[in-house]
Amino acid sequence: MSSFGFLLNASAVLVVDASVVINLNATGMASEIIRACPGELVVTENACAELFRGTRSGYKDGENLQVLIRAGALRAVALGEGGKRVYGSLIEGTALRTLDDGEAATIGYAVEAGAVAVIDERKARGLCSTGFPYLTLASTVDLLLHECIARALGAQRQAEAIFQALRVGRMRVPPEHIDAVVALIGADAAASCNSLPRAKRKTS
Repeated sequence: MSSFGFLLNASAVLVVDASVVINLNATGMASEIIRACPGELVVTENACAELFRGTRSGYKDGENLQVLIRAGALRAVALGEGGKRVYGSLIEGTALRTLDDGEAATIGYAVEAGAVAVIDERKARGLCSTGFPYLTLASTVDLLLHECIARALGAQRQAEAIFQALRVGRMRVPPEHIDAVVALIGADAAASCNSLPRAKRKTS
């Protein structure tokens, strides 16, 4: 898997999973963050459907996603034949080797389109590393820590965006980024973020 930071350019296509949309919505700055990214962010129809199903339980992410799509910040995409084959391989089989609908579709489209798969879930990332080692992976944190977002938001608002994604979206942080996230938001803020490891939520 390639380093995400070097691939975020005007020609990049980033396929965001449902959990990533939830985290971006949680920042309260989703449109601004997306528009600050070079390249294009897309979301599969499967991930869209997953978020819209949450509307029945009172979640607003489906509605917020529709606003982003209508504004042209995100584009909904459908799987082609190649993507469907990858998708099928990821939803069939034992529980240890299968993913949910949105994650499988996100990976399927990324493989088909040669795009970056932006996924947070540990299991999905693990299956990608073994099954699709050539696929470039990124996470919500990779996106929020990227220099283009830092420039667009400024350090204070970048830290606030990450804090809100942690607190409201319960964003998962890959182990290699935990120290950077805590340093950016501060120890006191980190202490209230239950999605961070307990050891990193201790204040002095």
